[in-house]
Amino acid sequence: MTHSIILVGPRASGKTTVGKMLAARLHRHFIDTDDVVQKQTNKTIAQIVDEQGWDRFREIESQILKDVMLGDAVVATGGGMVISEKNRHYMKNNGMVFYLATSADTVVARLKSNPAVSQRPSLTGLSITEEITGIIKERDPLYQESAHYVIDANKDKTEVLQQIYALCVPL
Repeated sequence: MTHSIILVGPRASGKTTVGKMLAARLHRHFIDTDDVVQKQTNKTIAQIVDEQGWDRFREIESQILKDVMLGDAVVATGGGMVISEKNRHYMKNNGMVFYLATSADTVVARLKSNPAVSQRPSLTGLSITEEITGIIKERDPLYQESAHYVIDANKDKTEVLQQIYALCVPL
C-alpha cells in the first residue's frame, strides 16, 4: 500500500506550493486540508474561528485529516495541524511526513507578499513578526515529533521539491 505524503510546517512554509509541484511530479492527487475545511463548511477559516472558536476549527481540521489520508495523495496540512497529539501520531503512522522548516523571517516575508494573509485570523493579536516567531518556537518540537524528515524550506521551492522528491522516489 502506498501512503500519503504529508507536509507540515508553519503557514507560508511552502506546503501548498511545493505540495502541488510534488503531486504533479509523482502523479498523485494534491489535497490542502485548509481548502477542504473551507469547501466543506462553506466558510473561511477566519469565519469558522470567529463564529465557533479555535477548538471547533481544530475538531473539523482533525476529521478532515482522517478523511483525506485514505488515499495516496500529497497532503498539505494547516500550520496548526500538529497541535493535536492524535493528529501528530496519525500522520506519522499513516504517511510519510515532511516538516518544511522555515525561519520566522522567511515566513513573515512570504506572508507580507501574499494577498491572502488577511484571510487567516491572528492567533495572538501580536504583530505578524512577533506572532510568527512565537508560533514557530512553540510548534517546532511538534513539527519535529510529527516528521520523518525535516527539510530546509528557506530555500527556493525547486530545491525543496528536489529534496523531498529524492526521499520519495522509492515509494
